[in-house]
Amino acid sequence: MSGVMALSPLDWGVILLYLALSVAIGLYFSKRGSGGLAEYFVAGREVTWWLAGVSMVATTFAADTPLVVSAIVRTKGLQGNWFWWSSVMGGVLCVFFFARLWRRADLITDAEFMELRYHGAAGTFLRGFYAFFRSVVCNAIVMGWVILAMYKIVFALLGWPKAPSVWGLVGVAVAYIFFSGLWGVLATDFFQFILAMAGCIWLAGIVLVDAGGPHALIAKAAAACQAASAAHPQSAVVAPDQLANIFPNFASSPIAVITFFVLIFMQWWQSGQGDGFLAQRLFSCKDEKHSVLAVLFYSFLHYAVRPWPWIIVGMGSLIYFPNLADPETAYPLMMIKFLPNGLRGMLVAGFLAAFMSTISTHINLGASYMVSDLYKRFLVKDASQRHYVWASRAAILVMTALAGLACLLMKSVYSAWLLASALMAGPALIVLLRWYWWRINAWSELAALLSALALALGLAKSSFLAGDDNYAFRLLLIIGACTGVALLATYLSKPEPEEHLEKFFRRVRPAGWWGEVAAKCADVKRLKAGREEVLSWLLTVVSIYLALFGLGWLVMGRAFLGAAGLGLSLVLVGTVLKRIDRMEW
Repeated sequence: MSGVMALSPLDWGVILLYLALSVAIGLYFSKRGSGGLAEYFVAGREVTWWLAGVSMVATTFAADTPLVVSAIVRTKGLQGNWFWWSSVMGGVLCVFFFARLWRRADLITDAEFMELRYHGAAGTFLRGFYAFFRSVVCNAIVMGWVILAMYKIVFALLGWPKAPSVWGLVGVAVAYIFFSGLWGVLATDFFQFILAMAGCIWLAGIVLVDAGGPHALIAKAAAACQAASAAHPQSAVVAPDQLANIFPNFASSPIAVITFFVLIFMQWWQSGQGDGFLAQRLFSCKDEKHSVLAVLFYSFLHYAVRPWPWIIVGMGSLIYFPNLADPETAYPLMMIKFLPNGLRGMLVAGFLAAFMSTISTHINLGASYMVSDLYKRFLVKDASQRHYVWASRAAILVMTALAGLACLLMKSVYSAWLLASALMAGPALIVLLRWYWWRINAWSELAALLSALALALGLAKSSFLAGDDNYAFRLLLIIGACTGVALLATYLSKPEPEEHLEKFFRRVRPAGWWGEVAAKCADVKRLKAGREEVLSWLLTVVSIYLALFGLGWLVMGRAFLGAAGLGLSLVLVGTVLKRIDRMEW
């Protein structure tokens, strides 16, 4: 279904104005981005916590998230969002247990960490393999689904064919990042997030008013589900009685129980240490305290603030478009239905902003792996900084091509989400342990990565445990098998040399089980990771969930519960901030 030519000249004017402003900001920062690899990829390590935090959340707010979240609400109800709400525990783990360690490592990419932590040829090989794995495999998948989501919006509005739309979209993103590097990404992220969020809130408000308020919205959406299921028994819409349930109905299915507990107790491990673009932002922060506050700020914006406008639109779409072959097209169809000329252009510009924020970050990240961890490390080791900056720009073109090709192979954003999650879940426990346990070595991590790659791709192509409903079972199998293989490799291989571990320990100063290494470095002031940090983690997790559900209760018309949840969340946030001020830096 397509609303061909749904954009007016006024809409086009708003969109072109936004694009011109984005490119202008990027060109403005081009001089700073030309200062060398540290300037180009980690902004000279001068970024404040609030800018880094907004940039993190802007990166995760691409065109895919509103489309997929609204589709999840249509097909699984509110409880389907636990697929990503469960990651709160991991995000906050990064605040108190990993953000400071990343900043102390003082790197350009997280692949560079491999040679810092592991010794010799194994560490060097692992760095190269990890850079390839993250840039060519994982990063390309992420960029592919981001472009696919933006294309679905373009198709719903204009009916344009896929291939020219895809290459046009990636070309727009490259226009400003090519010259400015991370500085251009950070600067545009700030206003892009505000623009995108404002547009989504505006559309959600219009939908709520048109439906007659929160209670009417839920009632009408549930009635639409009932009618759709009666008319089309194979319809993918959620059961009416589960539409507004925040928690799964455990009596309905054992699969619901298993899925929920796998998400709550296991999936969030993969987000615990913060890697990829999160690590890149932490490397760019001014100091350790800024890195901690950046992840904390990001966690609140990401989990509590962003989702409810998308959920409202997704729920409302059941009323107006109860039967859709592709539920991910519901959001752009609601844009066409409700937004007048000018406002429609503003929200399209907002989606372009969200798209460009995410795609530019991942193109920049992929290029940093290619240049810092492959080209500079293995091919051209002693060139000038100017040479590496131009190599980085060439790598950006390569990443852009990979992103476009990945998108052309995809059909579903949500399925790509599940594949990427499975790929990163396998080594998750080993990745957490490598900071805190001396015995983890290069072979541990390599075994975990290779087994995750083989299992995730193998299961994706196999009929065994196929389908979204079996995702939790696939995740259990992948995490269990990869962790077992990694621990087996650990004990069948030699530990890292003690002198190399001591060098790492003195630079990063981690807590945990470091045995004789810690005894030899008794003069080092280590990270604290004890009862106080666990309590701060727990208080922050609770405060984020209270804010998330408090806003949700307000949206659903339960004013007292919503106000109580938000009020208690603010009290806990104040407590956590005081505890952070008392931390040792």
